[in-house]
Amino acid sequence: MKRWTRFTAAFTLSLSLALSVITPAQAAPDTSVTNKQNFSTDVIYQIFTDRFSDGNAANNPSGSAYSANCSNLRLYCGGDWQGIINKINDGYLTGMGITAIWISQPVENIYSVINYSGVNNTAYHGYWARDFKKANPYYGTMTEFSNLISAAHAKNIKVIIDFAPNHTSPASSDQPSFAENGKLYNNGTLLGGYTNDTQNLFHHNGGTNFSSTEDGIYRNLYDLADLNHNNSTVDKYLKDAIKMWLDLGIDGIRVDAVKHMPFGWQKSFMATINNYKPVFTFGEWFLGTNEVSAENHQFANEIGMSLLDFRFAQKTRQVFRDGTDNMYGLKAMLEGTAVDYAQVDDQVTFIDNHDMERFQTGSNRKLEQALAFTLTSRGVPAIYYGTEQYMAGGNDPNNRARIPSFSTTTTAYNVIKKLAPLRKSNPAIAYGSTQERWINNDVIVYERKFGSSTAVIAINRNLNTSASISGMITSLPAGTYSDALGGLLGGGSMTAGGSGTVNAFTLAAGAVAVWEKTSAQSTPVVGHVGPMMAKAGTTITIDGRGFGAAKGTVYFGTTAVTGSAITSWEDTQIKVKIPAVTPGKYNVRIGNAGAVQSNVYDNFEVLTGDQVTVRFIVNNATTTLGQNVYLAGSVSELGNWDPAKAIGPLYNKVITQYPTWYYDVSVPAGATISYKFLKKSGSTATWEGGSNRTFTAPASGTATVNVNWQP
Repeated sequence: MKRWTRFTAAFTLSLSLALSVITPAQAAPDTSVTNKQNFSTDVIYQIFTDRFSDGNAANNPSGSAYSANCSNLRLYCGGDWQGIINKINDGYLTGMGITAIWISQPVENIYSVINYSGVNNTAYHGYWARDFKKANPYYGTMTEFSNLISAAHAKNIKVIIDFAPNHTSPASSDQPSFAENGKLYNNGTLLGGYTNDTQNLFHHNGGTNFSSTEDGIYRNLYDLADLNHNNSTVDKYLKDAIKMWLDLGIDGIRVDAVKHMPFGWQKSFMATINNYKPVFTFGEWFLGTNEVSAENHQFANEIGMSLLDFRFAQKTRQVFRDGTDNMYGLKAMLEGTAVDYAQVDDQVTFIDNHDMERFQTGSNRKLEQALAFTLTSRGVPAIYYGTEQYMAGGNDPNNRARIPSFSTTTTAYNVIKKLAPLRKSNPAIAYGSTQERWINNDVIVYERKFGSSTAVIAINRNLNTSASISGMITSLPAGTYSDALGGLLGGGSMTAGGSGTVNAFTLAAGAVAVWEKTSAQSTPVVGHVGPMMAKAGTTITIDGRGFGAAKGTVYFGTTAVTGSAITSWEDTQIKVKIPAVTPGKYNVRIGNAGAVQSNVYDNFEVLTGDQVTVRFIVNNATTTLGQNVYLAGSVSELGNWDPAKAIGPLYNKVITQYPTWYYDVSVPAGATISYKFLKKSGSTATWEGGSNRTFTAPASGTATVNVNWQP
């Protein structure tokens, strides 16, 4: 776990001189496109497929669904996978330093044009699925999708797909002819629709009012037909569908609307991915300005999926875009998220996307500063298409216009071009801790440090007044450091002395400077482990520096793994099989061949086995004010009888109503589980009476347990 560190003591510094950016002669294994678990060294470029580039006019829709000049942003505009391939091959993306693309959900969407209040709407965005096992023909064929994967991989670019398993398409409970009314197909065969849903594929609880997490999970999101994940057909279908896309070679998944699906089902979904072909997966949990959510953090720490870091994005927008907060607020966000997220480096950072107004409001320098901050901060940076061209626009659909240009000469493009490669060449930027070194309302200087590598970044958001920086200390060895941006944003050189003190310097108005130094690592330092949740026998990837060339030992807690269970050992990367330890949470560390120990990477979860989702329902569980009902049991997924790790609080308003409580839980497939319910108020737990209950989970699919509270 990486933390925003606070140090007051001066560092013992080397006297080596760093006069320029140091770039390794050969990329380390953690930078390879074949490493699908670790994106810390990558920069993601989010592409709204329909709005990027039209490479094949033959697949454009016709009639009222199509806007040839893209003047109607609610219709298709013609962008497709061939267009993305073309921009990969002509070097636009690689020239910018992009090493991963996140594309619109590729599945077949509905073909209907839906009229809302006199305005036509189409599924150009990819979020109105009808068949998760077929390609959207307006984006291209399956062959063209495979060609996209191949073209991207040939340029060392990873491909992330959007995936929206929360819902199908807009539907109406009383108008069977409305659009396609949520119909779901399995590779062309109709499974069912929202009306006359005899198989219970969908929830029919009305639309959510967003009053609670429960309300958002088990009711429709707006008018979208909400899939019932407790249905075995739906469960199997969605898991089979994601396996199909994994088999096509994708490198990552962005999961839409994770706040609106049962958390237990999502954990079993992630277990399916991680136990099959693990890839970096992150979800969308929207947070508003200044919103801090304990549930959001718990999700990221417990479900096995990272998140889009809206807390980072909203604060960055406040500080650099809107001027409604200052650098102290930025520092507080970095400190807070480092504590709240167990793997803060795996959260995806950004300054805007398709669900919010674009960042650009008139000042190019503010956008450039926000980009520089994001690209040099912890997390996995994602850049929304067209940001490098200073695209502006309000909320949906105005933030989703066609990209106006593919210029490679804009300052924003070149800021990305200069900073993105540093995530590959300097592990301090990919994996380092963060420490504030100098701050006032308008200026922040922060240091990223990983082992013997360091980067120092200075930003003055005041566009009119320079800042005099004195009394600063860094970990950089003595020497004069040139700005890695080459003065692109007004930065200059900086000189560090032998005691870590930095000579006083002036940071120009609106300036950003990056000074950095990489050094060979002689002792092991772990920077990343992925995936962070899987069953015994699954191969995981450990990235870092200084592991050495000879095999050493990987530790899961106190369990040592050696020999053939370590399938690969290189100086910067290890692949190891999870040992058959007692399921639960573990610290991971390594010892090199000389038995020198690394740092600890914590919160790794060893699952009991493959996972299925079971809905537990308990009736007649009356509570007093402040009490809630929880579930605990004999497996780690149910907390191993520890009340502090019990599942809950259970819900009691939508699927069932108080005093009946329910929750969808991920449990080991085929396992016979002992369990009980309990009532908790703060740290006080009251168990139900009677004997421990037992239940055997299904080997696949879903199940429901319905019992009465035992007095």
